[in-house]
Amino acid sequence: MTQAHLRNSNCDAILCLAAAVLILIGIVMLFSASAVFALEEYKDPYYFLKRQLLWLALGSIVLYLARNMDYRTLDKLAYPALFVAFALLVAVMLPNLGKEVGGARRWLSLGKVNFQPSELAKFAVVLFMAKSLVKRADKLKNFMYGYFPNLIVLGVFFILILFQPDFGTAVIICAVTFMMFFVAGIRFKFLVYSVLAALPFMVLAVMGAEYRTRRILSFLDPWQDPSDTGFQAVQSFYAFGRGGYWGLGLGDGRQKLFYLPEAHTDFIFSVIGEELGFMGTTGILVLFAIFVWRGFVTAYRARDSFGSHLAVGLTLLIGFQAFINMGVAVGLLPTKGLPLPFISMGGSSLLVSMLCVGVLLNISEHTVRH
Repeated sequence: MTQAHLRNSNCDAILCLAAAVLILIGIVMLFSASAVFALEEYKDPYYFLKRQLLWLALGSIVLYLARNMDYRTLDKLAYPALFVAFALLVAVMLPNLGKEVGGARRWLSLGKVNFQPSELAKFAVVLFMAKSLVKRADKLKNFMYGYFPNLIVLGVFFILILFQPDFGTAVIICAVTFMMFFVAGIRFKFLVYSVLAALPFMVLAVMGAEYRTRRILSFLDPWQDPSDTGFQAVQSFYAFGRGGYWGLGLGDGRQKLFYLPEAHTDFIFSVIGEELGFMGTTGILVLFAIFVWRGFVTAYRARDSFGSHLAVGLTLLIGFQAFINMGVAVGLLPTKGLPLPFISMGGSSLLVSMLCVGVLLNISEHTVRH
């Protein structure tokens, strides 16, 4: 990277604005998507909204701290963060700590608060990989000393998250890490061989769980069983179809009224499609595209390799998850239990997403002119 000179600047206002608008849209759409369900289940239409606002307040504090703490100090926190994430993922498996919902043990129950350790694990793995790629910069062409140690760490976290089970998050961590490897200059053949070696295990993970197999089959033809395996996809299609170009109007969606499962979490993009129409969903796509663009600009202009690798990883974390969530909603991908960053109900996701934004803003504050 050729450097003319380093400069201190204000943080990336465009990235900050894109994230802020997405969060604001998320609060509005969350209430629209969840109010009736919350009233029916908890006798309080503001039940989910109030919890999300509490997480938003906590996330704002985390974002502020990350934004004002020099990102280079995170280098020293990479190993502790990885250890904490590992310990929390193990703790999820413990009966007295882990909370099981719908057959999955993904949450730690802390009184009335539930936290999802896999969200923190995503950040911790990216932070560790950014540090490791800098530390092993002169060995990246060497399989045993530059690539294999990182692959072992990735494999451990992949297995822990897969056992929850949380196949979607495990795939995201792998995809983001491999992209970081590629950008860092690790030999492409190492990545190809790793994918080929892992492919049989991935197939086994899918075929070994009946619900995953059913998801694949329903993805290929959701109309074959629209009342069971294809129910989520079909109801999502109905939502987009009813929305048309301009939508039915904010709050006037019908699919959220106990037709569309997980309307306030996994399928909130479908609610946006029904109520705000094609123009509303396009606006969401544009905002995420702007966020990813500015994240890559931040990575390109970062003053050092650690900041560059970290910015790439954090940008991809949010970008990949947004793509998968929206892809599921429109039928491009099989059903995955992943929230839409900044928008879906999910305190852990919102908290870690805002942490990512804070770090990206901090990196963008100290850039390099090319």
